[in-house]
Parts: sequence; C-alpha cells; structure tokens
Amino acid sequence: MEQVTRNVRTETRWRGCNPSYVITSDGVVVIDTPQLPTRAIAMRREAESCGPIRYVINTEHHVDHIFGNYYFKGSGAVVHHQGVYDNFMTVYPELDPFAYAAEAIPTDDPEGAASFPDREEYYRDPNKGTVVFSGDLTLRVGQHTFELLHTPGHTPGQIAVYVPDERVVFTGDTVFSQCQTWLMTSDVDQWLSALDRIRSLDVDRLVPGHGPVTDLLSLDCQRATLLEWTAAVAVAVAKGWSRDETAARVTFADRCPVDVGQSHMMQYIQTLNAGSLWDKLTSAGPVKEEANDQ
Repeated sequence: MEQVTRNVRTETRWRGCNPSYVITSDGVVVIDTPQLPTRAIAMRREAESCGPIRYVINTEHHVDHIFGNYYFKGSGAVVHHQGVYDNFMTVYPELDPFAYAAEAIPTDDPEGAASFPDREEYYRDPNKGTVVFSGDLTLRVGQHTFELLHTPGHTPGQIAVYVPDERVVFTGDTVFSQCQTWLMTSDVDQWLSALDRIRSLDVDRLVPGHGPVTDLLSLDCQRATLLEWTAAVAVAVAKGWSRDETAARVTFADRCPVDVGQSHMMQYIQTLNAGSLWDKLTSAGPVKEEANDQ
C-alpha cells in the first residue's frame, strides 16, 4: 500500500474506496475496508504485520467503505457514527448493497469468489459497529490521537478522521480527487460546510474517499464541482426543463474520469447527479438511494 507518512498507508488503485490504516505504538487503526474479498484479506494481513488492529473506523455507510468489515471480524472494535450504524448494509427497494457487492466479484475479483459469503452467512455477522457515537469522537491509541469529526453532506453519518500527529486527514467521500463526484442523496449545503470544517485542520496530506492522495487545495476543486453542478441544474429548472430533459442535457463527463474500475458508470453518474439535484431544487420529494457503490 502507498506510504503517505511514516505511519500512514492507503490504497488508491483498487475498485471501491481508498482503504487505509495508521500504525501507532499500541497497534493499528484501520479507516474504511476494501469492498473486494482478496483485497480485504490482503490488507488485514499487511496491517496486522505492523501490530494488532485496535479499531476499524468507517467514514460512511456506502457499501464500498464497509463491506470489507466482514473480513476484519475479531480484529478490533468497529467504530461508527450513528448515521453509519443506522444505514449499515440496509436493503432498500432501490438498492441491495449485498447484491451490488456480489456483482463485482466476477469482473473485479474472481479469486475472491471462494471467500465471498452467501447472504444468510453475511448478515448473520457483517461486523457492524460496536462503538457508536453521535457528534464527534476522540480516540487515543498509543501516542496517536484520532479525531472523528462529523462532516455530513455526502451522507448523513459522514465523518472525517483527523490524525494531527501525522498531519493527515481522511475525508471519506467528502472529497473525490481527480475523479467524478457522486452526489446521490447528498445535501450540498451540508457538504459545503463539511469542506469548510476540513479546511480549518492543520494538515499536509488529505486522503480522499476516491482518487489520489492530495492536500487542502483539493477542497477548492470539490467546492467548485458542487457549485457548478448545482448552478447548472438550477439553470435547467429556471428554463422549465423536465427531470428527464435535465438528466439528459446536464453533464460534466468531460471534466475527469470515473474512479478505478467504473468507467462504464460515467453516463449513469451524470444522470444520477442531475436527476437528484433536480428533485431537490424542485422540492419533488426525497431522492431515493441509487444503485451504486460510491
């Protein structure tokens, strides 16, 4: 895995989120887990070679950040914001996260088929949070402090994990670095406030939810993306465009690629983002969770 600082490792080249871990004098803290079985098993093995895993922290409830928890059972306490806990691998009419994880195995991790549980086995113990909090939470592990900051916007239970001793922050999907942003059921106003909160931190490196490791300058790019999407859809609404017309005509596909392993989802993202914003700006009712793994 990529060495971000002396004690921080992350992986930005796998399909799914950027799973990471921090080495302390009293063990390892994992931040998000790989969606794919072989990657999760390999990451656990690597992390445990550096010491016992003390905590597994998930920054949000989307399947690409949490499915790998199954392969970390017995390795440390799982920590969730209440919003993550409440939505952990919940099956909705519009989205079955377990089915979505299973669909990725033949194309992205065929070797992981032997390690992939059936539905009943998985839900018997998916390794959900045992430490659940609201607001913020501070953990002390060895000589390191971990500040778990509630930064809602992309999801209601979104958190950032600030490690001042390493001058690093793990933002989860509050930041998409050099790849397409998935808006889904997000609250853009809250998301902009979350960016401001992260901007106030004293860090050198920022580990995003997706894309390359970056720094605080990426917050300006993320803010611009959110504002441009919102403005473009607001103009469409002002012109009287329907939801379908807006979804068909508003696109930012030329800006940047989709994250690793999901190039086939480009048009889906554009339609999803435009449609969800149209719903919000026209007060058409709550936007339903969409079938994706971001």
